[in-house]
Amino acid sequence: MTDTPLDIGVLGYRFMGKAHANAFARLPMFFEDAPALNRDVIVGRDEDALAEAADRLGFDRYATDWREVVDDVDVFYNLGPNHVHREPTVAALEAGTPTFCEKPLAPTLDDAEAMADAAADAGVPAGIAFNYRFVPAIQYAKGLIEDGELGEIHHFRGRYLQDWLVDPEAPWSWRNDAEMAGSGALGDLGAHTVDLARFLIGDIDRLSGHLTTFVDERPVEGGDETRPVTVDDAYSAQVEFENGTVGTLEASRFANGHKNDHTIEIQGSKGSLRFSLERLNELELLSEDSRGYETILVTDESDPYVDHWWPPGHVIGWEHTFVHENYEFLSSVAAGSEYEPDFADGLAVQRVLDAVERSDEHGEWVSVE
Repeated sequence: MTDTPLDIGVLGYRFMGKAHANAFARLPMFFEDAPALNRDVIVGRDEDALAEAADRLGFDRYATDWREVVDDVDVFYNLGPNHVHREPTVAALEAGTPTFCEKPLAPTLDDAEAMADAAADAGVPAGIAFNYRFVPAIQYAKGLIEDGELGEIHHFRGRYLQDWLVDPEAPWSWRNDAEMAGSGALGDLGAHTVDLARFLIGDIDRLSGHLTTFVDERPVEGGDETRPVTVDDAYSAQVEFENGTVGTLEASRFANGHKNDHTIEIQGSKGSLRFSLERLNELELLSEDSRGYETILVTDESDPYVDHWWPPGHVIGWEHTFVHENYEFLSSVAAGSEYEPDFADGLAVQRVLDAVERSDEHGEWVSVE
C-alpha cells in the first residue's frame, strides 16, 4: 500500500456527493490505516453551483466535463442519476481507473450488463454503493448466520418504506421518470433490500412481482405544468431463494409514517433476527433456548467497525456507513485487491429488479435470469 494520496474525482455534488465527501473527510480521523486521499475534483454541469460545492465539500477544483476527469484521477466516483451511470463509468473503467458507482447499477439490465462486462475487462476495483452491508448490526447478523446460530434459514422478509411522495402535490423529479431512473421504489429502495437478501441468504431463483403507481402526474417545481410519473410508487414480490428459503420483498415511497424504514427479518430452525435501519445500532435476536427476542446494542468494541468510533453505547448513525464503505473500497484500490460488493453484485441485483418488472408485465412467476 502506497503513502501517495489517491486523487479522487466525483461526479455529483448533491445528496450522495455530500455523503461521500463527509466520509472522505472522516476517514483519516478515525481509520488510521486508511489510504491517504485527496479530494481532487468534483464534476457537474452548473459551474456556479460546482464552484460553491467544491469549496464547501473540500475539493481542490471542479470540472464540467467528466471526459476530462476519468483518466486523470486515481479513483472515479459516479454518484449521478441512474441514466448517467453507464457512459462515464465505462469510460473510466476503459481508462483503467478504479470506479465506484451509485445504485442501482443502471436504469436497464442491458446497461448493467455492459457495465459489469467493462469492469470484468478492466481488472481494477469496481464497487457499487450498497452501504447497508457496512452497518455493524448487519455485519453481526451475517456472522450469526454463517456460524449457524439461526440454524437452517426458512424465511426472509425485507421491506423498505418511505413516505416522501404521499402528497400528490410533491414535485416531479428525475426519480419519477423511467427514462432517467429505470424504475421507482423498485430500483431506488428495492435494490438495497435485494442486495441484503443476497448478502445474508443467497441468490434468488424465481419470483412473483407486482408494481403499482398511485399518482400518475406531478407538478413541476416553480411552474404551472405537470409531468407524468412513469415509474412505480411501490412494489412487492414473493421470492424463492436457490437454497430453498422463501421470502417477501416490498418497498414504497407512499408508506405514511415511515421515513427511512429498511427492515429485515430472518427466521431459522434454531433462531430468528430482525433489524430496522431506523434503529441501526440495534439487532433483535431470538436464540434457540430463548422465549422471546432480546435487543442487542451492537456498539461494543468487538463489534464490526465500532473500535474506530466511540465507547460502548455511544451510537453511530447513517453517515458512518459511508465511512465504512469507503474504508473498504479505497483500501482495496490502494492494495490492488478485490472489493465487494462489486459490479457483478450490482448486475445480480439488477437481474432481480428486471425479473420483478417481467413478472408484473406477464402476471406470473418468472425465473431470475
